[in-house]
Amino acid sequence: MVKEGYYFGLPPLVLGGVSLLLHWYVAAVVLVLLAAFVFCFFRDPERVIPTELGAVVSPGDGRVVVVTDEESKGKPGKRVSIFLAVWNVHVNRSPAAGTITKMEYRPGKFLAAMREHASAENEQNVFTLSTDAGEMVFKQIAGLIARRVVSWKKAGEKVARGERIGLVRFGSRVDVWVPQDAEILVKLGENVKGGSSVLARWPAKPVAGKSSTAETEANLTAVGKQW
Repeated sequence: MVKEGYYFGLPPLVLGGVSLLLHWYVAAVVLVLLAAFVFCFFRDPERVIPTELGAVVSPGDGRVVVVTDEESKGKPGKRVSIFLAVWNVHVNRSPAAGTITKMEYRPGKFLAAMREHASAENEQNVFTLSTDAGEMVFKQIAGLIARRVVSWKKAGEKVARGERIGLVRFGSRVDVWVPQDAEILVKLGENVKGGSSVLARWPAKPVAGKSSTAETEANLTAVGKQW
């Protein structure tokens, strides 16, 4: 469980204990159940991170609600959007190994995260990630209930594929954008798991006389961190 779980879960648990001592049994049950929900929401299970080169993994747990062609900075590409319900794990992970070249917080609305306009209009953190294959973008997007996007990373930091990068509280959405040459492997309605489900295949282009080892090394680091 991430540390935020203790901040939000311990107060109702303590109040539930006090209510029990005062024989306020209904209040005690409600508060203890609320604490149990919060602890469950902030759970942070380990995941087996795929090691094959070119794999782009899901940044979060949930259901694929959008797979569409979309431009980013004038470049053609594809966007995969994943809706995280309140019962899903809400710890977010990096979809690929690389360097975060830009991390931008965008204030916005709190539309229901399943709505198409949520990708553009809701509060969000936008990460630009430089990888061996090129530049990709992924987002943490707040929803109707989720009112806070939390990033544990900043621009300039290197990340491994599947490495934990932050969370969104209480129902949300994550988006991944990759260039047109990436092969999307998921379909609309498919359930995915953060860090372990492969959304796309996007291998680095070979350079004559030079082998790319950065992603391999980063992925080995990620596997070591998980286990």
